[in-house]
Amino acid sequence: MSTAIPRRQLGAQGLQVCAIGLGCMGMSDFYGPADDQVSLKVLNRAIDIGVNFLDTADMYGMGSNERLLAQVLKTRRSEVVLATKFGHVRGPDGAVLRIDGSPEYVKSACEASLQRLGVDHIDLYYQHRVDRKVPIEETVGAMAELVKAGKVRHLGLSEASASTVRRAAKVHPIAALQSEYSLWSRDVEQEVLPVCEELGIGLVAYSPLGRGFLTGDIKSVNELDPGDYRRQNPRFQADNLPANLALVEALKEIAKARGCTAAQLALAWLLHRSPHVVPIPGTRSIARLEENAAAAAIALTAVEERKIADVLSERTVAGSRYPSAGMANVNV
Repeated sequence: MSTAIPRRQLGAQGLQVCAIGLGCMGMSDFYGPADDQVSLKVLNRAIDIGVNFLDTADMYGMGSNERLLAQVLKTRRSEVVLATKFGHVRGPDGAVLRIDGSPEYVKSACEASLQRLGVDHIDLYYQHRVDRKVPIEETVGAMAELVKAGKVRHLGLSEASASTVRRAAKVHPIAALQSEYSLWSRDVEQEVLPVCEELGIGLVAYSPLGRGFLTGDIKSVNELDPGDYRRQNPRFQADNLPANLALVEALKEIAKARGCTAAQLALAWLLHRSPHVVPIPGTRSIARLEENAAAAAIALTAVEERKIADVLSERTVAGSRYPSAGMANVNV
């Protein structure tokens, strides 16, 4: 039976999702080995407790993440708001070869995702990264044709700049922009979030727990699997780690006083930024899933918000959120 997780609206076209969704990337890629059977239990438990917003992408596991979700969707499709993405083209070895936003690729990628997911439509279809070589008007125009064809219900962008969002919205209504947003990644507050608010576009916050760092459980990259992407992430490196650990410890003190976990505090903070922000923390643990979902019931006081703001102003986040190659493809 579903719990009473509040719903939020993404965009002005009526797309309703749970206030805290589930990012599925780590079930198939980037964070070391995963167990599909365990992941399936997490996915089913998510739906059971009212976490109905599932986020995947064609690049996660080079299609294997979509195929994983297909095993759940074949019996529970009507209970799920399904989001997936296109744009990254990967080689046989998994390397990202390019970003493709051409109209031809938009259509072929959608067809491939529909087949892997085993569904006849996608609820929210994102361009995963903006293709600098293709005008956003052409990409979104092709995405709009998928809506007309009934293959996609709503459109989204990911890591697009404020100006790109404006241009895209003139072609077709945009329901959501997915960008990294958390206590230690607040770039979107400068220009992007205000534009989303102005245009009635929801903001889906990925990595809302700082790729797990804001839980307070990671003290060193040596604790991570050898194949874990975070070993190459600047914020996890030894020269940046002390400053970032100090930030997390300060936030943990606020969480302790509140009687919640650091992760729950981080998610509750995001939910208080705007009624149209929806974080999508990823997890491969039922216990973590339930902990994250419970954050939707936490109402921070004005005093707690001020304490968090003080911590953020006093302690600087060390390191960029991606290596240089990854940073070149955000806020485009």
